[in-house]
Amino acid sequence: MSLQFAYWAPNVSGGLVISNIPQKTEWSFEANSRYARIAEQVGFDYVLLQTRFFASYGAENQLEAATLASALAATTKKINIITAVLPGLWHPGVFAKIISTIDHISSGRVSVNVVSGWFKGEFNGYGEPWLDHDERYRRSEEFINVLRELWKNETTTFKGDFYRLNDAPLKPKPLQPPKVFQGGNSKAAREMAGRVSDVYFMNGNSIENLKNQIEDVKANANGRDIQFGVNGFVIVRETEEKAKQVLKEIVLQADKEAVEGFESQVQFAGKASPQGEGMWANSSFENLVQYNDGFRTGLIGTPEQVANQIIELKKIGVDIILTGFLHYEEEIKTFGETIIPLVRQKEQELKEKAGAL
Repeated sequence: MSLQFAYWAPNVSGGLVISNIPQKTEWSFEANSRYARIAEQVGFDYVLLQTRFFASYGAENQLEAATLASALAATTKKINIITAVLPGLWHPGVFAKIISTIDHISSGRVSVNVVSGWFKGEFNGYGEPWLDHDERYRRSEEFINVLRELWKNETTTFKGDFYRLNDAPLKPKPLQPPKVFQGGNSKAAREMAGRVSDVYFMNGNSIENLKNQIEDVKANANGRDIQFGVNGFVIVRETEEKAKQVLKEIVLQADKEAVEGFESQVQFAGKASPQGEGMWANSSFENLVQYNDGFRTGLIGTPEQVANQIIELKKIGVDIILTGFLHYEEEIKTFGETIIPLVRQKEQELKEKAGAL
């Protein structure tokens, strides 16, 4: 199967790096609508909308993900819109209805990314309980199960530890069952992905570590079909030296206070798992300047180098490359026009080589 390509929507201010480096990236609806139209024209398959309610890591302004997804559904034609959601701040019945509505607006182009939560301040601020690490994943699993029951059944009765539904209807149903995405590095996250998710998103990491995660989730899936996505921050320049210089400048101009604030939040959440191995538990300051460890994936260099690294990710079982950029408008276009065709060419070469064996 051919690789698919996604990008993070910059629906929060500050772009995709916690740095004071100048960025040609805007967070407004008008900008995000423009980026999405460019992306679908140049070959991207998905756009992922971030869920954020309170300012964190310098992101002072946030557009709510599901609301923006609905607007993008009406202004695009092909791209699949993944809206992130925080169980605990949404009821799954309400959210199932919202997603079904967006599905109809988009003619079947909506998916869900269930985020179990790392930002305690949002829950405290809204007066909602902050659960222990593994309990957050148990709640997320129930949330997913309720979504699917509502999308499938005429009426749904559900008696769980977190959610109760009594003969709840949902009409109209989605045109097709929306895909459910999920992230997380911990044991609880990997086990949950194996049981209920369609796509498991991974933070940026080395090829070896990503391969280990994929193998572990597949073992937990017990034969269930599951896809894998990985986050990677993309810096493509004419030479490797120029690309690495951009990375150096991003880190040198990092907003130190914001990065350290983000670090204290996420590493507390990551190390809160019983095994102490959640997301960001072992991320360095440099890794956290791109807040999903995107530098670690190695999509930094010439077009040929970046395309080759993407093929190496495909070889270990990655299905979706989730990208972020410094200058969104021009770099989404460049990636689609330069990197995606190169990857397609290399995929064909792989296929021909396999057929010749």
